Amino acid sequence: MSSKIQQAQEHIAQAEKYLKTSLLKWRPDYDSAADEYNKAAMAYRNAKQLSECKDCLLKCAECNKQNRQLFHSAKALDQAMLVCKDLNDFNSIRNLAERACHLYQQHGSPQSGAATLDKAAKILEPNYPQESLALYQHALDVSMIEDSSRQATEYATKVARILVKLNMFDQAADAIRREIGLHQTSEAYGAIGRLAVALVLVQLAREDYVAAEKAFKEWGNCCDPQEVQTLESLLQAYDDEDPELALRALSSPFIKHMDIEYAKLARDLKLPKGLQAPKAAVIENATASYVSPSTGGESSTISQTPAEDDDDEGGLC
Repeated sequence: MSSKIQQAQEHIAQAEKYLKTSLLKWRPDYDSAADEYNKAAMAYRNAKQLSECKDCLLKCAECNKQNRQLFHSAKALDQAMLVCKDLNDFNSIRNLAERACHLYQQHGSPQSGAATLDKAAKILEPNYPQESLALYQHALDVSMIEDSSRQATEYATKVARILVKLNMFDQAADAIRREIGLHQTSEAYGAIGRLAVALVLVQLAREDYVAAEKAFKEWGNCCDPQEVQTLESLLQAYDDEDPELALRALSSPFIKHMDIEYAKLARDLKLPKGLQAPKAAVIENATASYVSPSTGGESSTISQTPAEDDDDEGGLC
């Protein structure tokens, strides 16, 4: 272990020597220094000295940048990002990924830059979804600039899923529509049909039932028959305020087997409350109900008449 550290220190000393200038050496030898820093980083990695490994990779990247070796500089930053993952230094990952992507783009390798952003986003997604979202959006923008529809569609899918995961439904609806547009260019109508289901679910989560119905009318022709039947039942359930019908529609097998974020959304979706018949209001201390003389009131009147006659007769006696 100590021999690896000593070897790394020797490489660093040699790199610093290459960077020095003199009367006869006006410009540092960045190429040789970058190579020595890279060797030192590998030695530190083997010695499990990850912090020192990261520092050497950053110096290697800077030397390559000064030498206008932009691809190799970006590669060193990419490796430093992975070392940060092992160090649990998540705060540095996004910055390193964006710097590497910029260098890749300058070199003319934008796809490598987008791949680096994607790699960093996957690392951050479990614990830092907001940072991951920003990286996926950046990767999407890079792919759109380069007119790479396949990669752009992949990143658009990831952006929409994270937005749903974060309950950012307004932005999620826009992201899904953007994803649908990308699929339209490749005529992937099956994917559009699945996204139509996702868009309806997101609009229902927004409690915008008009927008949900509009999404179905606009893209429902791309859905499979089972998807059409389920969406029709679901929208009818919300229109009729029928929670049981809505629950049956949301329990459809193909919805349960959607991407996990959409399946969770369907599971947690707020069901319609249902319509209940209004109860008659009861007024306290109200007067007794009116009884018509021609019905029950008549018998009571008749029953009192003989008594009055008896009193009259007694009075005559």
